[in-house]
Amino acid sequence: MAGRGHRGNVAFRFFDVTQVKLSDEESSALFDGNVTCVASGSDNVFFGTADGIVRILSQAFKVVRSFKAHDVGSITHMKQVQGTSLLVTIAEDMPNEPTLKVWALDKLEKKTGMPRCQSTLHIHNGRKPFPISAFAALEDLSQLAVGFGNGTVTVVRGDLIHDRGAKQRTVFESEEPITGIEFRESNVTTLYISTTGRIATLVISGRGQGQPARSLEETGCAVGCMNIEKSTRDIIVARDDAIYYYGPNARGRCFTFECPKKMIGVFRDYVAVISPPQPTRRPPTFRAFGASQPDDPFNSSKFILINTDLKFIAHQESLASEVKFMFSEWNDLFVMTLGGKLLRYREKTFQQKLEILYQRNMFPLAIELAQRAGLNPAQRNIIFRKYGDYLYQKGDFDTAMQQYLRAIDSTEPSQVIRKFLDTQRIHNLIDYLEELHDRHAATSDHTTLLLNCYAKLKDVEKLEEFIKSPGELKFDLVTAISMCRQGGYYDQAAFLARKHNEHEVVVDILIEDSKKYEEALAYVWRLEPISAYHNLMKYCTVLLEHCPKDTTKVLIEYYTGNYRPKKDAVFMTNAPTTQQSSGIASTAVQNLAALIPLPYMNVSSIQSPAANDEQKATVSQAQVVETNSDSPPPEYEIPKPRTAFSAFVDHPAEFVVFLEACKDAEQVSGEERREIYTTLFEMYLHTARSKRDKGEREEWEVKAKMLIEQQDVQIDTSNVLLLSDLEGYRDGTILVREQQGLRFDIFRSYTSAKDTAGAIKALRKYGPEEPQLYPAALTYFTSSPQILAEAGDELTAVLKKIDEEGLMAPLQVIQTLSTTDVATMGMIKKYLGDTIDRERAEISSNRRLISTFRSDTETKLKDLSELNSKPAVFQATRCSSCGWPLDLPTVHFLCKHSFHQRCLNINDEDGDVDQAECPLCAQQNSTVRAIRKAQEESAGRHDMFLDALRRSGDRFATVSEWFGRGVMSVPTVE
Repeated sequence: MAGRGHRGNVAFRFFDVTQVKLSDEESSALFDGNVTCVASGSDNVFFGTADGIVRILSQAFKVVRSFKAHDVGSITHMKQVQGTSLLVTIAEDMPNEPTLKVWALDKLEKKTGMPRCQSTLHIHNGRKPFPISAFAALEDLSQLAVGFGNGTVTVVRGDLIHDRGAKQRTVFESEEPITGIEFRESNVTTLYISTTGRIATLVISGRGQGQPARSLEETGCAVGCMNIEKSTRDIIVARDDAIYYYGPNARGRCFTFECPKKMIGVFRDYVAVISPPQPTRRPPTFRAFGASQPDDPFNSSKFILINTDLKFIAHQESLASEVKFMFSEWNDLFVMTLGGKLLRYREKTFQQKLEILYQRNMFPLAIELAQRAGLNPAQRNIIFRKYGDYLYQKGDFDTAMQQYLRAIDSTEPSQVIRKFLDTQRIHNLIDYLEELHDRHAATSDHTTLLLNCYAKLKDVEKLEEFIKSPGELKFDLVTAISMCRQGGYYDQAAFLARKHNEHEVVVDILIEDSKKYEEALAYVWRLEPISAYHNLMKYCTVLLEHCPKDTTKVLIEYYTGNYRPKKDAVFMTNAPTTQQSSGIASTAVQNLAALIPLPYMNVSSIQSPAANDEQKATVSQAQVVETNSDSPPPEYEIPKPRTAFSAFVDHPAEFVVFLEACKDAEQVSGEERREIYTTLFEMYLHTARSKRDKGEREEWEVKAKMLIEQQDVQIDTSNVLLLSDLEGYRDGTILVREQQGLRFDIFRSYTSAKDTAGAIKALRKYGPEEPQLYPAALTYFTSSPQILAEAGDELTAVLKKIDEEGLMAPLQVIQTLSTTDVATMGMIKKYLGDTIDRERAEISSNRRLISTFRSDTETKLKDLSELNSKPAVFQATRCSSCGWPLDLPTVHFLCKHSFHQRCLNINDEDGDVDQAECPLCAQQNSTVRAIRKAQEESAGRHDMFLDALRRSGDRFATVSEWFGRGVMSVPTVE
């Protein structure tokens, strides 16, 4: 009869029932009505008889030993101490006091061969002749409790094993008979006592000992209906309406099961209940046949095994006769009936029990059983999966998914995913895929499918929750970013990339997908130098196209070694705007703050794709405030400026700003500086040529000219010449040629370009230093009527300069002018007249000079002749040195100077008088001798003569000069 409270009034067959086959000898010994009690333990079963004999049976139910335990009385209670060879027996012989003995079954007496009796004790009951109704003992036999039919409980304390004495004390008295006694051990030892009218507890050792019994419940139980659950140490009490559990202080859980209960036992997780026969009216037929045998069907008992925790009946059976004893050993439960049957109840294997539950679709119970049995997760997952399959077939998809999620660790995901690919079950599929990611068991395909599901449902909130989940990365990052980008969730993709430091991906999303160029640049500006440089080089052209000013500023800072990542941005809620972002618009930084978490920035939300592909800002009443840090820039390898040149294609203005900032940077080496100046010079010329306004064009040309005029700028002249020529910048060519002294080339460049004004300007500027320009100018001015008209009076000035400097002979001038049809005699009439007058004056002057030289020569020759042929007369009366009148000795020179001999410091005896020289004329004579000597020496240096002749502008004058030096004279032999 199934009671209320179990699962659906269904009883299972979790036990296999077999009858133990006994030999005739064992059967007659066990079922002759002489057995009064049964105990089990230590791989044996013990039977006590009415004549005081104990029979010990093996697992094969063979009597292995029997001995006379008590000479007088019937053995009514026994206890085998588990794990030992000790056996406690109690025999009763009314009206005498019951006798308790402790036997050591492994110790045999030598004389009798019987087990040794360790101790014997008579249990006191105040000399009242009442039978024992309950008995309990601790495992160490330190305390025993005996309950009597008169309501008295006696507790025995002592060392009964070694027979060192014991004390007895009556601890409980009641007017109702004792029906059950159990010990509960914990911090204190509590004795649970049941009577027919109540359940009480009594502390017999530990704290609280000595206090009177405390009543737990004012309802008792029948004899044999009290037991203890060893795992929880709770006391089990069976009444006709239910099975109750009692803790140390009060009643706990109960299992409602209505039926009369004669006896209960505990076997593993089950409570074994024996229900006595119900009093019914017997049909006359049975009375006629004398159906009063033990197997009378109207005397049948019910045997039920109940799992009170999980609330189901594991076995239920009607027995043909009443149950006499119930015991467990060898992992089996045994029931002995009055009809002479010994039934063995063996629990099915766990897998067999699961199969029974599977057949009845009792999957929740199977799961609970698996958890109680401690099955490993893989085995439990099989149950979950089967349960999920069952619910899926029933159409309960939500509950089925719950079971699949529980079995996710040992289930091939594709088996579940295929079941829920239908659009109507997409929510269940999302749950499963999310769990896969939470357990880090998802592949890139799973991530793709999950993000597709979010996109299909347009569930942005779930998508953000997924990608913003804390902890370690639980999905394939590359796949997630790719799917977000494909689905148009650019902000979410950027968030993922930023969170996992995929800086290049963040910038790529902002530029390629979101077209948020300002935010991209703001993000790059917050990266470390290496990452920032890599992204700048990749996207510099695009950034310059859309935000040229700020991009140029970032590049300048980086290439000049002043780059500082902007990591000091602060996200302020409900704060007024106090300052604008430096370099990038404040709105761009705010949008970036709303999009992705910048370093040191507190952001609580990110943007989501809005309808019609419009991005909707999520920052409300907030500002991003940036402060400039005074800390030095981080150390990094500053790249060469030329690596950024290609990015400035189509951005000449920004390129010029960049070059101007880099040219003075301290880190720029000499070669790099030369490249920068050369490129900057080119950009100046390119910009000047692109300007239509003359003033603006001249302004840029002035910059170019100032650049190449600087002393510390070493631009290769070939580059300057090439660039100037390509850009049509003549001043650059002129300046280079000036620096190299190529003045004639400058003048020629003007004449080649038919720039008469420039040629005149160059002639005036370089003519004094380069006289040969005047003959060239003469040729150019007379080359065409137009040029001659442009030259105007400059031709006369050229002719005058040629004449004054003697740059050309008059004949050469005439020959030069005669080669053109432009010049006329009227143009050179004055020049020719002046030339002829000058030549005539020169001829006249030369003639006078010749006449003078001839006269002087004749005079000198005459004087020499007279000196050689006529005596000299000396008339001087005073010394030319001291001015005193002359006296002897006196020295006279042919130069008409006379001196005292003493004034000349010469001695006549030494012969110095003949070698004396006039001191007044000595210097002049030395000069003449030196000139003569030089002429004689240079007369033999023909190489010097030829060199002077080559360098001379007037070779005839040179020949005349060297002729005077005697270079052409023939030496004479004296």
